[in-house]
Amino acid sequence: MIDGKRVCVVMPAYKAERTLARTYAEIDRSVADDVLLVDDASPDETVRVARGLGLQVVAHQRNLGYGGNQKTCYREALARGADIVVMIHPDYQYSPRLLPAMAGMVASGHFDCVLGSRILGVGARKGGMPLWKYVANRGLTFVENLLLGYKLSEYHTGYRAFSRRLLETLPLEENSDDFVFDNQMLAQVLWFGFDVGEISCPTRYFAEASSIGFRRSVTYGFGVLATSLEYRAARMGFIHPARLSATGRRLLLAPPGRVPPTPGR
Repeated sequence: MIDGKRVCVVMPAYKAERTLARTYAEIDRSVADDVLLVDDASPDETVRVARGLGLQVVAHQRNLGYGGNQKTCYREALARGADIVVMIHPDYQYSPRLLPAMAGMVASGHFDCVLGSRILGVGARKGGMPLWKYVANRGLTFVENLLLGYKLSEYHTGYRAFSRRLLETLPLEENSDDFVFDNQMLAQVLWFGFDVGEISCPTRYFAEASSIGFRRSVTYGFGVLATSLEYRAARMGFIHPARLSATGRRLLLAPPGRVPPTPGR
């Protein structure tokens, strides 16, 4: 716990058998009350390795996509009583050692969302981020800062911490089950007036680290632009998307003590 707040680490996993143990070894268990892995129907031994490490595991029977995996992560974490939820990818691309700092920033009450930024400092390129990904990241972030009216160093990191209040407020069920979920969620965070903090995070690019290829990156990029334009149009009153509505579908939570059913499980 931090300041009496229960901390749950969630790891959305797909084919992470080779990197999971290294990631888990660097998670500070004096801070993390729970560590939960949600496996998205991996064809490898991710579930076996996770259970061998003593992790709590939720295994999808079919692949729900990266966004669908995150929805399960947050649903399950809230059902287990989490006050702060930190998402760490089990591919060892981001440093788990920043967990205390990120959870602490949320526990402070100053931020409901904290991002581990690869762009602050020299983390991205030094860690091996391909030049084309770096340029795309900077370009998309520039456009998003203009259209969303906020200023972040990057919107595309997968290392994030959230307060329970935020996760219970956002209509996350309205978001995509694909990679653009991350971006749609940040647009919701800003739309509903939550404060976002950032911390510099070193990153590692290596063979076993998960990374989407050029084609899927292009699809993601167009999705990011569509999300930003949707946000701006909604701000101007032209559209009223459910994703940015107080009546949009939120995560279905079970009563205290009961874990809700998980789609695909």
